[in-house]
Amino acid sequence: MSNATSRATIRPEEAAHFGRLAADWWDPNGSSAMLHKLGPVRLAFLREAIDAHWGTDSRGVRPLTGKRALDVGCGAGLLAEPLARLGAAVTGVDAAQENIAVASAHAAGGGLSIDYRCGDVAELGLAGFDLVTSMEVIEHVADKPAFLAALKAALAPGGLMVLSTPNRTTKSRLLMVQGAERLGLVPRGTHHWEDFVTPEELGELLASVGLVMGEPKGIAWSPLKGLHLSDDLALNYIVTVIAA
Repeated sequence: MSNATSRATIRPEEAAHFGRLAADWWDPNGSSAMLHKLGPVRLAFLREAIDAHWGTDSRGVRPLTGKRALDVGCGAGLLAEPLARLGAAVTGVDAAQENIAVASAHAAGGGLSIDYRCGDVAELGLAGFDLVTSMEVIEHVADKPAFLAALKAALAPGGLMVLSTPNRTTKSRLLMVQGAERLGLVPRGTHHWEDFVTPEELGELLASVGLVMGEPKGIAWSPLKGLHLSDDLALNYIVTVIAA
């Protein structure tokens, strides 16, 4: 795991890679098919975390009404749009202009008002968000401490952060890199196993910038269940974070 010390967090080659996928992002059978399958799993965890953090009714359909949400590394808006439908005023940030263009057009087509911005979260000066999410992003950034510090700066007092990332294990190397990419389930070059972050490392990184990690929940895969929430952290995990 690399921990650089520059202020900028974007790796230009990573932004370019995901920008090339922009036009295909909303196709559930296209290059981002795995993200579409991952979406309901993330949302199940998010909804439970939102209800637990703010005491909202799990039966309510808009628990984020009156709250501001920031999705960092938003891609073409696969999470930003559900957050808006949950009632939040949403801002989405991504390093690839192509993604922002597709995200903006798709939201407008669905009648959603989402503030999409292209840039580095460490340089945009964002603040005051009740909910900050960043899914499958930290493994792609150049400076992990600077990135997490920028997420903290964007978080309002008493706010909630939710992060997800692949774990750096033998299982993730075999299934996510050597398996999924070679089989064409994920575009080649998407994952760099050496940059995956273990839960222990993420906890230490968060603590170094004044954040506290909750108990991680695994995102596992099985032939019967597909992707699902699990106690098995070996492949991927998702976690809540609050300010210390």
